[in-house]
Amino acid sequence: MVQNDAAWLDAQYNNRARVPDHAQILRRWSETSAFARERLAGRLDLAYGDQPGERLDVFPAEKAGSPVLVFIHGGYWRSLDKRDFSFVAPAFVQAGATVVVVNYALCPAVTMETIALQLTRAMAWVWRHAAEHQGDPARLAVAGHSAGGHLAAMMLSCRWREVGDDLPANLVGAAMSISGLYDLEPIRLTPFLQGDLRLTPASVRRLSPAFFPRPKAGTLYTVVGLDESDEFLRQNQLIRDQWGPTSVPVCETVPGRNHFDVVHSLAEPDGRLHELGLRLLNLH
Repeated sequence: MVQNDAAWLDAQYNNRARVPDHAQILRRWSETSAFARERLAGRLDLAYGDQPGERLDVFPAEKAGSPVLVFIHGGYWRSLDKRDFSFVAPAFVQAGATVVVVNYALCPAVTMETIALQLTRAMAWVWRHAAEHQGDPARLAVAGHSAGGHLAAMMLSCRWREVGDDLPANLVGAAMSISGLYDLEPIRLTPFLQGDLRLTPASVRRLSPAFFPRPKAGTLYTVVGLDESDEFLRQNQLIRDQWGPTSVPVCETVPGRNHFDVVHSLAEPDGRLHELGLRLLNLH
């Protein structure tokens, strides 16, 4: 097929079509997340802003002064919910971290620019309130999957002093992007996403972290399932090529994982992504 042909782009980026058992995986996420909320002493649906969707769940560590992992869900900026991803929390809480799972408003009700700004407010809230939930704001890392991986990379490039005078310049020092998207031009051209995302060439420039200046501080780990499409493999390597190995010291593929079940490696205590998450939190 011709690269950037509409049908080719749909085939590359439509992960639900690529993974026949995606419905069972999504159901597993929902069920294991409900079980996690029952097990953990979570503080749910806390407001980080005044707008619909600006809510987050906190699963505190046992000890005060613990590192904080913020998780941002995927769904192409237009679907899914934080409640589907509580399952990432138990293994990290067990390891000694406070875990925060963030919601945001979804396209097409809002633009992707709005979502990015919502995430800056969420991260500012976490920094300001971490100590109330056993967390140390100076030990803050973020992880995200797919669209959430894109947003995690965006947080490394944020000018935090413009978000709040009280915030440190390097509020987010470490991030992991799982199956992330860093060049949004092919997303703009992908037919099944166009109606909801409404990307323009100008918004692609504003929202493609691969073409931002590399962060002056902070570390990004990028990982992707080896069974994902060529485009997701390309995107994973692209950010390393653009930002360089100093900013992106880890750029890996996870054997035997597709776009959905790659996240399981984050939640499994013996998973490679869990190991990388502990490293970002200085808990390894």
